[in-house]
This record gives sequence, structure tokens and C-alpha cells, in this order.
Amino acid sequence: MDHRKLGNSGLEVSVIGLGANNFGGRIDYPQSDSVISQAIDLGINFIDTSNSYGNSLSEEYIGRSLEGRRDSVVIATKVSSRMGVGPNQAGNSRKHIMDQVEKSLHRLRTDYIDLYQIHWWDPATPIDETLRALDDLTAQGKIRYFGCSNFNSWQVCESIWVSKDLSLRSFISVQPHYSLLERKIEEDLIPLCERYDMGILPYFPLANGFLTGKYKKGIASPEGARLQSDDRGLFSDRNFEILEQLTSFCQERDKKIIDLAFAWLLYRKNVSSVIAGATKPEQVVINSAAGEWHITDEEYQSVSSILE
Repeated sequence: MDHRKLGNSGLEVSVIGLGANNFGGRIDYPQSDSVISQAIDLGINFIDTSNSYGNSLSEEYIGRSLEGRRDSVVIATKVSSRMGVGPNQAGNSRKHIMDQVEKSLHRLRTDYIDLYQIHWWDPATPIDETLRALDDLTAQGKIRYFGCSNFNSWQVCESIWVSKDLSLRSFISVQPHYSLLERKIEEDLIPLCERYDMGILPYFPLANGFLTGKYKKGIASPEGARLQSDDRGLFSDRNFEILEQLTSFCQERDKKIIDLAFAWLLYRKNVSSVIAGATKPEQVVINSAAGEWHITDEEYQSVSSILE
């Protein structure tokens, strides 16, 4: 398993990360533990979760599973989502962040979080308040680094400049929706990350499973598949046409569409790790193997031409 620096930090993360949004929701603790163990065995050291995933069970399951092997992984979690009824139970205020980091540490059974991410932009809280709280938590050793998720490019830029102006530590990474079929961040966010050397941590790299090859035009979706009841706008003629061309491209190289979905993203050097969820150990094996394909400049351009 290859590893890359996370942005301009010294932190090294596996190019394939394990997304834990299924833990506590779609799968129970024994299943989650088997997925985590498989990931670690394959050299995946980056586990991404949130205090809100699985009604907080995701963090709890990760903490239980990692007892005795905490130092072998980089834990990334998030704060911002509503965690209760009433005031101060959501957002990026100092109070909410300080309250929630303690609860996350308790559930994760650790005394530090490697990467603490702001899950959503909070228009009701000044960004300097958020950044001061994160800077203080870093100084206290409760978090090692911090990043953001689902931020627009102007929100990331403002955060960077406020950090500079106040002489605070800054975001080292951003976690956006990015895949072969979702490329909006290429307009502004990626150039911004390249300019300031921020790590990019794409989520939904397989477009909610559309890029696994299990869906065929005009054929009913497999029973129990994620897109069976709601295709989320993915089942268009154009997308199926793209999928067909990408599949042919992979077959010519004895690869699978899943391999390409990861390799194409990892072609960009600022993509530090691609976050992939899994509900079974065998899915982790498939995802891990995909990180071994290093596509060439020519192959990247060929795929980009198909997408455009």
C-alpha cells in the first residue's frame, strides 16, 4: 500500500482510506471490526468517520476495534452535525466543538484525534471562532491536525487567510465529493488546494456504487443495491454511455472499472487518500488492490476525453 503526505503536513496516510459511515448503521460491531482488521492487514492506515455516523456508533465501534493497536492508524473524525435537541447542539461554535471533541475522544477510546474535520460550513458562526477553537485543541494535544469537509472554494480560501491573519494553525486538508462523474471541484477547489498545498480526500469515489459495474442500462438493479430504490440522478443515458466506454478502456488493460475510479483520482498528487466505504472484508480487498494502478499521463488524458 502506497502512502502520501496529507497536504503540507508530515502526516502519512494510505492512498486508499476506509470510510466508516456504514458502521453502526448498515453493519453491526462484529462486521465493522472485521472490516477494520482487514484494512489494517492490507496496510490501510487512514480511517475516516464522524461523530454523527451511525448515531455515534461508528466512533464507538472504531474505538473498540482499535484497542491495543491505536498507534497503527490515523483516525479522522468530524464535528458540525446536529447531535441533540436544542441550542448549541450543532454547528461550529467554540462551545459545540469543545463539547463534542471530548465525546468523540471518549467513544474512540483515545486521548488524541489525528485529523479533526469541520463537517459543514456554519454561516451562523464566525470562522475565526472556529479556527481559534481548533488551534487551541491542537495546542492542548487533543487533536494533531485539522481539516474541513464539504467547503466551497471561497470558504476554504477565507479560512486560510483568517488563519494567516491571526497567526493560527490552518486546515491541512479538504474532503469533497469527487469522482469520475462528479468533477465540479476541478473548477476552483483543486487549483486552490494546489496553490496552498492542501490534501484532498475524495469521498463517494464510486458514485454511490454506480462505478462498480453492477448496474446495467435497461436491466433491473441488483436486489439490495444502494441505488435500487433511488438512482440519485445517475441512471442517465449519458452516464451509461460513459460507463460503457470506461469499461472498455479498463478491459483493454485487464483492469476493472473500480480500479480506474480510484487510480484516476490518485493521478492528482494533491489527492492524499481516496475514502472508500465497505461493509465486508472482501470489499476492502478490492478497494485496496485498486490503489496499485498508477495510470500514465496518456491514460489520464484518454479517460478525461471520455468524460468530457
